[in-house]
Amino acid sequence: MPSELSPPSGPPAADFEAELVARAASGDGEAFTVLMRRHNQLLFRTARSILQNDADAEDAVQEAYLRAWRALGRYRAESRLSTWLVRIVVNEALGRRRRAGPLTTPLESAMDSPDPRVRVALADPPEDGPEASVARREVREQLEAEIDRLPEGFRTVFVLRAVEEMSVEEIAETLEIPAATVRTRYFRARNLLRATLESAIPAPLRSAYAFDGERCDRIVARVLARARAEGLAVGSGTGVPEAP
Repeated sequence: MPSELSPPSGPPAADFEAELVARAASGDGEAFTVLMRRHNQLLFRTARSILQNDADAEDAVQEAYLRAWRALGRYRAESRLSTWLVRIVVNEALGRRRRAGPLTTPLESAMDSPDPRVRVALADPPEDGPEASVARREVREQLEAEIDRLPEGFRTVFVLRAVEEMSVEEIAETLEIPAATVRTRYFRARNLLRATLESAIPAPLRSAYAFDGERCDRIVARVLARARAEGLAVGSGTGVPEAP
């Protein structure tokens, strides 16, 4: 039997999301669970692009969700919910970066000599065997390492544009910078990653900063546990299917 929180076939997706927001603002943990599962990958990749560490990114996303839940009653849908949530996680991640101090990883002016194993992996036709799986993982790890070397402003724009495929206008609104700045940073990021991107195929790029089911479940569970401790949630958040 379909969950009452499954997307309806009739009303637009925006109406469904607005209903979830209203229910979550009143303390419905199951509604907020659906919202988290709809936005987890975007928020994790955004935080990861700033913090360059999986565990720190998870912590930032969890804290951002709690901040968002506390503020849901004041959310007026003047911007898309995804834009509003990304702004919160960007502020949280940047705050953590400032408190942690500057990174010492140097920026390479050009990355035109990828590991030969990566070139071989990219040249091979896709297969389903264990060797192909290892090759794809190596490609993804190489891409992530090179993206991590980008300057912070370039890195976040690149991840949102190339990996999450957000539009220039959406990124400009989310990061509160001019669209021209988004285009410039994206163009320069692509130049710095030129050698890798010329060889890469779409699948490894889209899989950068992989967001698996276990990480998604972990973030949801931790946010709900803290929300219940703070009295934000009245629902269990269990047994709710992930909405598309």
